[in-house]
Amino acid sequence: MTAEAFAAVAAPPLPRLCAPWSVRAASPEADLELIHRWMIQPHVEKFWHQAWPPERWQSELDTQLAGTHSLPCVVAHDGVDLAYIEIYRVQRDLLGEYVPHEPHDLGVHIAIGDRDRTGRGLGRALLSALAEGLLAADPNCQRVVAEPDKENTPSIRAFQIAGFAAGPDVALPDKTAVLMTYERRRPR
Repeated sequence: MTAEAFAAVAAPPLPRLCAPWSVRAASPEADLELIHRWMIQPHVEKFWHQAWPPERWQSELDTQLAGTHSLPCVVAHDGVDLAYIEIYRVQRDLLGEYVPHEPHDLGVHIAIGDRDRTGRGLGRALLSALAEGLLAADPNCQRVVAEPDKENTPSIRAFQIAGFAAGPDVALPDKTAVLMTYERRRPR
């Protein structure tokens, strides 16, 4: 692929999710307090390392929403906000420097904000719906990836149950991750 082909790829799309799921682009005005509250929770901070003050989150959301690298979102289950996600183009992400990728490959970061909603199967169901929703939103995307911390075994397990295949470890500057890949299913 040429550099022009990579540059011509649009920003990450909003996934197409079906009930009981819904997703919206994060609003710095409406969602800042919620995202900040989730990011300071110990189970999120342990792997995200973004227990930033609200002002920094405001700037982060503004930057993401103004660019083509990533799209910050809030996902709800049955109308109740459940998770903060970032959808990104692998080619525009740090991960793209470490793994082979195609122009339309998408990646996801996910944080279930409230500890009492973890360990109940919601994350696994969300990951599967999210992967399929991203493939539906971008017909040119052939795979969705994630890079959970190697030490985050519950997350890795959830990705695997959701249909992601575990790949090689990837030594990133801030962690050693496991590359998780969800391939578009080919008709038989």
